[in-house]
Amino acid sequence: MNAVTPIRTPPGASEMIECINPATGAALGRMPIATPEDVRAAVARARIAQKAWARTSFAKRRAVLNRLLDTIVANRRAICDAVVEDSGKTYENALLGEVMPVCNKIRWLVRNAERYLKPEQVPSGMLMHKKGRIEYRPLGVVACIVPWNYPFQNIFASFVAPLVAGNAVVIKASEAVAWSTQFFQKLIDEVLDAEGVSRDTVQILNGYGATGAALVRARVQKILFIGSVGNGRHIIEGSAEHLTPVIMELGGKDPLIVCDDADLQQAVHSALGGCFINLGQNCIAAERVIVQSGIYERFVDEVRKYAAAMRQKVPDRPGVADVGAINTAQQVRVIDELVSDALANGARALVGGEKPDVPGNYYPPTVLVDVTPAMRIANEEVFGPVMLIMKVASDDEAIALANATDFGLHSSVFSNDRRRAERIAAQLEAGATCINDFGMCYLNQDLPFGGVKYSGFGQMNGRDGLRAYTCPKAVLSDRFPLRIPPKLYPVSPADYARADATIELMFSRGLGRKLKALGSLIRVSRTDKQT
Repeated sequence: MNAVTPIRTPPGASEMIECINPATGAALGRMPIATPEDVRAAVARARIAQKAWARTSFAKRRAVLNRLLDTIVANRRAICDAVVEDSGKTYENALLGEVMPVCNKIRWLVRNAERYLKPEQVPSGMLMHKKGRIEYRPLGVVACIVPWNYPFQNIFASFVAPLVAGNAVVIKASEAVAWSTQFFQKLIDEVLDAEGVSRDTVQILNGYGATGAALVRARVQKILFIGSVGNGRHIIEGSAEHLTPVIMELGGKDPLIVCDDADLQQAVHSALGGCFINLGQNCIAAERVIVQSGIYERFVDEVRKYAAAMRQKVPDRPGVADVGAINTAQQVRVIDELVSDALANGARALVGGEKPDVPGNYYPPTVLVDVTPAMRIANEEVFGPVMLIMKVASDDEAIALANATDFGLHSSVFSNDRRRAERIAAQLEAGATCINDFGMCYLNQDLPFGGVKYSGFGQMNGRDGLRAYTCPKAVLSDRFPLRIPPKLYPVSPADYARADATIELMFSRGLGRKLKALGSLIRVSRTDKQT
């Protein structure tokens, strides 16, 4: 990856991002910052490219996506190299947590996009001589502002849906993973070139807050933002300038409920994955593990055994580490502050709980017990490798605790009683619930993905997520020609009485009222003719 020459440098870029490998602290190189002028120029180019792209057939769009999928599969090791070097995560997480979900999403779009985006016939209601349809038209230019936790997935999974819907896409990547974007843009450009599509149809920009703010205000037609609640508020403030609609995915404080009749090993390993995959730098991380007292001690013993054995080291090749590094030094400080606050207020660390004095951005897998709902760590997003285990006595207590935060993105319930699990799931305030599993709702591309409360709004996956990048246009056409002019003027003395009787006939309930209205309509018509 170090040998790759930065490409498509914004012409006005005068400042640079210093790119660092978070696992080793080694300098990777420098990437140019897109100025507000660069952003506006990129959007202008995208607007031109989109007009041609919007006219393409679904066959052409499938060809582009299929070539993109083939390119990703063929370059998967190089993609993992770039992701690991830029983010500090393990090769296993790069492959299974980034490459595979993107491939899955692209394949779903290839198979389903045309079905959900082609014109949809709808009833014409009382207008029996007309035909109604909904056309899902492209919006224009879509802006995607994405974070650092999944450098490859956040970029590619964000642009493929708006792209297949006929839009051009401008992506502002996180400055923390700017180094890998040059390789990702190169892959995208190769696909677009091979299919005869303008490179300006998908563009990646690098920069800090000013770059993102400029993109928000660049008169794009929609904004996808993935990130923190605080930054989400700034995005909404900026989007209000041009009334630009937004999709917000703002993270969570997701509960994982373990009932006392749950399969122990299934619950334990799901919780380990939910908390420690990508070192907890995951919007749907199981940040609160709520365990009923009947299974609590056994659950804690099993979790402690596995967490204590996790290998954390520089992930310089596959198979050497269970977990790697935290992406940014700032995030390490956030994690350490929240854990320290919890320990000072009565929580106990069974595993980890202290930042190691080693080079790189590391925080160890940590298991905390005796965590209370009043602690900061029980309410604020950690975004790190910390499992909070909270004991409850009943289903109702588990539900109340699960819902007792401002977030509502994902959730999980484990029970061998199907009806019990469904009953609990129905009461959880979240955009998704997995029963006897963790995180799989995201992998099922037929399901929408989004949150409630502070976790955001709008959808990213499935039919609804795809149509979110379109303008549903209503069209009413002739079923058969009915050349009777709808004369409204001049107003006749009988017009009001005729309309009143017609409404009564059409919408009142009861045969008697309808017959009475029909009689009134006939009398009004006769009177009108006589006059």
